[in-house]
Amino acid sequence: MFDVYITRAGKYLPNEPVSNDDMEGILGLINETTSKARRIVLRNNGITNRYYAVDKQGNITHNNAQLTHNAIKELYDEDFTKNDVELLSCGTASPDNLFPSHAAMVHGLMDNRPIELNASSGVCCAGMNALKYGFLSVRSGNTKNAVCTGSERSATWMLANKFNNEIINLKSLEEQPVIAFKKEFLRWMLSDGAGALLLEDKPRGEISLKIEWMESYSYAHEYEACMYAGGDKLEDGSLKPWQDYDAEEWLKQSIFSVKQDVKLLDEHVMRLGSLSTKNALDKHGVNPADVDYLLPHVSSNFFGGKLYQALLANGVDIPEEKWFLNLSRVGNVGAASIYLMVEELMNSGKLKKGEKLLLVVPESGRFTYSIAYLTVC
Repeated sequence: MFDVYITRAGKYLPNEPVSNDDMEGILGLINETTSKARRIVLRNNGITNRYYAVDKQGNITHNNAQLTHNAIKELYDEDFTKNDVELLSCGTASPDNLFPSHAAMVHGLMDNRPIELNASSGVCCAGMNALKYGFLSVRSGNTKNAVCTGSERSATWMLANKFNNEIINLKSLEEQPVIAFKKEFLRWMLSDGAGALLLEDKPRGEISLKIEWMESYSYAHEYEACMYAGGDKLEDGSLKPWQDYDAEEWLKQSIFSVKQDVKLLDEHVMRLGSLSTKNALDKHGVNPADVDYLLPHVSSNFFGGKLYQALLANGVDIPEEKWFLNLSRVGNVGAASIYLMVEELMNSGKLKKGEKLLLVVPESGRFTYSIAYLTVC
């Protein structure tokens, strides 16, 4: 078994940062009406800037594969080129196509040579699942290196024109032409971007991050879906998939929109996240006091204080001055968020050899959690 190190980190955030006041101008007005929910959601999530792969004129500028490839290119130099990559492992919740896989589409842009591919689906944990695949490959000696990515292109899912047919349908039924909060909520939460990490079996440069371990926990056997797309939830909590709807219903009911059961989220996401973190630390005999930096992927600052209290309730006391967050500056980028945090901290000049980093990523899709423990080398 080989040690595994994150030796380089790259990112790509498209176009200029988008302020809260500029969001609706880019995403558009649903039913030509200013959103009543926007200010409430933004006040709670604390995000002040985010990035969209859509310019201010409404033109789409990048697809997901292009965002990911641009982040990967940040890993290259004369000592490590595209032809040195042995494994590409990509995670996203918003691939450009149902198939070929997201990893295959990214590899097509790399224009290098035959390599091993892995594509991880899901929501926020898709990026961590991609990282774990690369970690296990290098650790086992299957490959000497792996490029792992997390990326999202969510803005195009949230454009107002995606909801036009549902509004027309509601009007024809003489119902109030208002999109359900479970659909509109995420219009003000999600953004675009990509991060990439190079994993190798030896440290490189001034700073590397040794991956000590990674753990994942799913609670899908206990709880129904909380965040979903490409289907709709029935009264019994099950999901009816898009293939089972007539084609005209896809538009009339915005079946492909991203939806969030906010009540279910608030009830379970922090409690299960703190329990998973506790279990992972106990399994590996890690004292929370030894953690120098906690990098929690929280979708909203609203959950920051709740997460701290939930961790305390499980005996995990990591003071908030040890937390590293960039949510307000880059937005909630789903599977890419943890990559963007690692990249920013790794390249900040703040890290000192021997320090410990704890990564905690929740996924509200059906409540999955990924935790990783790193040592600065």
